[in-house]
Amino acid sequence: MDNTAMIAGRLNVTPAQVTETLALLDQGATVPFIARYRKEATGSLDEVAVAEIRDLSAQLRELDARKATILTSLEKNGHLTDELEARVRASDALADLEDIYLPFRPKRRTKGQQAREKGLEPLAEAIFAQTGQNPEALAPDFVDNAKGVETPADALAGAVDIMAEWINEQEPVRKALRELYAKKSTISCRVATGMEEKGAKFRDYFDWNEPLHDAPSHRILAARRGEREEVLNLTIRPTEEDALQILNTLLITGDGPDSALVRKALEQGYKRLLSRAMETEARLLSKERADREAITVFADNLRELLLSPPMGARRVLGIDPGFRTGCKVVCLDSQGKLLHNDTIYPNMGEHKDKKAAETIRNLVERFNMEAVAIGNGTAGRETERFVKGLGLPREIIVTLVNESGASIYSASETARKEFPDLDLTVRGAVSIGRRLMDPLSELVKIDPKSIGVGQYQHDVDQTALKNSLDDTVVSCVNGVGVDVNRASAELLTYVSGLGPQLARNIVGYRDENGPFETRKALLKVPRLGPKAFEQCAGFLRIVKAQNPLDSSAVHPESYGIVDAMAKDLHADVSSLIGRTDLKQALDLSAYITDTVGLPTLTDICEELAKPGRDPRDDFKLFNYREGVETMDDLEEGMRLPGVVTNVTAFGAFVDIGVHQDGLVHISEMSDKFVKNPADVVKVHQKVQVRVIGIDKPRKRISLSMKSPSEGGSAPQDKKQPPRPTKPKRQPKNSQRREDKGRPFNNPFADLLKK
Repeated sequence: MDNTAMIAGRLNVTPAQVTETLALLDQGATVPFIARYRKEATGSLDEVAVAEIRDLSAQLRELDARKATILTSLEKNGHLTDELEARVRASDALADLEDIYLPFRPKRRTKGQQAREKGLEPLAEAIFAQTGQNPEALAPDFVDNAKGVETPADALAGAVDIMAEWINEQEPVRKALRELYAKKSTISCRVATGMEEKGAKFRDYFDWNEPLHDAPSHRILAARRGEREEVLNLTIRPTEEDALQILNTLLITGDGPDSALVRKALEQGYKRLLSRAMETEARLLSKERADREAITVFADNLRELLLSPPMGARRVLGIDPGFRTGCKVVCLDSQGKLLHNDTIYPNMGEHKDKKAAETIRNLVERFNMEAVAIGNGTAGRETERFVKGLGLPREIIVTLVNESGASIYSASETARKEFPDLDLTVRGAVSIGRRLMDPLSELVKIDPKSIGVGQYQHDVDQTALKNSLDDTVVSCVNGVGVDVNRASAELLTYVSGLGPQLARNIVGYRDENGPFETRKALLKVPRLGPKAFEQCAGFLRIVKAQNPLDSSAVHPESYGIVDAMAKDLHADVSSLIGRTDLKQALDLSAYITDTVGLPTLTDICEELAKPGRDPRDDFKLFNYREGVETMDDLEEGMRLPGVVTNVTAFGAFVDIGVHQDGLVHISEMSDKFVKNPADVVKVHQKVQVRVIGIDKPRKRISLSMKSPSEGGSAPQDKKQPPRPTKPKRQPKNSQRREDKGRPFNNPFADLLKK
C-alpha cells in the first residue's frame, strides 16, 4: 500500500519529499548521507526528518502486514465482504483495526459462545431491542434441559453473557472508552502486603495517585518496575461511574425491564471484559510514551557526551586510580598508541608515595608527556591531588576524566584483541587516556547503555533504545567526520555506508599498505565498491592530502564543481580554501544542474571556507574545588564547580568531585520556571552549584543552581520522585454534562439484522 500521503500529512512534509526520501532509503542510502548530500532530492530535510520518514514508513508497513493477515483470516472464515474489506484497508491505526476485527476473530469457548450454543441468542436479541418487553416473560420459552438451560434464570443469565460480549466487541463503545481512559485515567500504586520493608526503595509509591496524562516517564517506569518486582500493585483506570455513564448513554434506549437487563449486561461487560481490555491498552500506550520520553533523554545525553570537546593529538599519561591494588599508569603517544605501562601505589605511606612520585616524574620526562588523564572513580581525587603536588612542568595538563564504562571496554572483545596480554585495569587506563584526546573515538567502543547517561534504560523497549542510540552515534560520528588513517575499526563501523566488515577491511588494508593518500584509494579496499564509496567518502578525511578537498566534507562527486569554480576565478583549488567570499565572488546559479542545486552549492562554499571543521567546542581545562574530595568535606551552603553527568526529566546529576553525584532537582535549576531540564543544562556542561542538602546514610547530595537568595529545599533523587498530589475527583455529573445531547447511534443495528 502506498502510504506516502499519510506520512506526508503526519510529518507535515510534502509527498514529493517523502517519495524521494523513501526511494533513497530503499537504494541503501543512509540517513546522514541523505541529509548531507541529497538536499535537492529531499527539499533539504535534516537527519531528524529523514529518520522520522524512515521510522513511520516502517510502522505503516507493519500495519499493512497486519491488515493482510486480518483479511486472510476474514476470507478463510467466510466473514469478508466488500464493505468490511474497505473498512480494514482504510484503517490507519492498529487499535481501530483490531476493533474492526474483534467480532470476527477466532476465540476460545467463551461464556457468550456457550450461551449461543444453547440457543439463547434470539432471547438476547429480543431483550437488547429494548421495546419494553419483560425478559422474565420471554425466558421460559428458552428453557431446555437437554441443552443445560434448566430454569428461566439460566436463560436470562446466558442472554446477559451474550450481550456483554456484544458490548465488548463494538467499535463505538471501545472508541469512547479508549478516549475516556486516555483523558481521565488515574495511575495508582499501593504497596503489596508485607512488602513495606523489602520494597523500601519504592516507598514514595506506596500510596500514589496521579492523572495518567500528567505522569512523567520516570514515574511511570518506576511504578512499573515496582510492580514487576512484586512490591507494588498498580492500576490504570478512570472512575467506574464515568465509564458506565458512557455505556448507558450509548446503549440504553428505553426504561423498561428489558433495558434494566441490558444495563446489567453492560455493567458485566465493562467489569469482566472492557475494563481489562482498556486498562491493558492504557498500560501499553503509557509505557510507549514513557519509553519514548526516556529514550529521547538518553539519546540527547549521549549526543552531548559523544560531542564533548577533545583535547586533540597530544602525548598523554593515563591513570586508572586505586588504593590497595594501586594505580595503573600508561603512556600513550599522540595517536593513542600504548608505549609503556606501570603500577604505582600513592596514598599508601611515605615510602610508596616517594617511589610513585619518582615513577611519574621519570615517565613524564622519558616519554615527553603533555597531559595526565586520571579516572574520576575510586581514589581519583586523591590521585589528582598527588600528581598535582609533584611539581610537574606547568604546561602539562592534569585533569580528571569521566571513566564510566571503562571497565566494560576493558573486558570487551575489542580490548582483548588490541591488548591480549594486558591486565583489565591497564586496558582501562588506556581508555581513560584516549578519552581525553578524543572522547568520540573512544566512547564508540562501549555499549552506550554502559556509559551512564540514561534513566531506567533497562525498563524501556530495548530494540527502540538500541535503534535510537545507534542513530545518535552514527549522527555524531558522521557529523564530526573521521580521519581514515587514524580511526579504529570500531569508529569506522559507524561511518555512513560502512559496517563492521568494511571497517575491518579498511584497517587491514591500511596496516598492510600504509596510510591512504587519497579518497579514491579507498576503492582498492576489498569489497568496498562504488555504492559504499558514494555513501562513506564525504565523511572520511585524508589529513594533509595532496588534494585539499580530500580533507574536507566536500563529496568527491562535487570535485568537478570546485574545479570549475577555481577555473572561473583563475585560481587553483587550494587557493579557494579558507575563502569566505565565494558566494559573493561567484554566480552560484551558473553551476546548477539537474542534480545539483543551491543547497549543495551553498554547502560547498561554506565547507571551503572552513574545510574539515570540527563542530565540537574547544577543550577547556576544568578543576574541582581543592580540599573537597569526599562527602565529609561538604557543608550546606558551599558553592562548588561541577560537571553535569546526566540530565533526566526531573533534574540533572552533577559531579562535584566527591565520588557521589549530587542532584539538582528541576525546581532548583533556575530562578525562573523550568519545564525541561535539557533547556538549561547539557551533559558534560560545567556549572556552579550550591549544596542545599547532605544525606550521608543514603549517600545523597542535594544541589541548587538558583541564586542564594532564592533558597531551596532538598529534592528527591530519580528513584524517589516527589509524591504527586491526589487528583481531584470529578463531580458525579461531569461526564453526564459532557455526554448530554449526544445523538444515539445504535452500534448493534447491523448485528441484530443478521
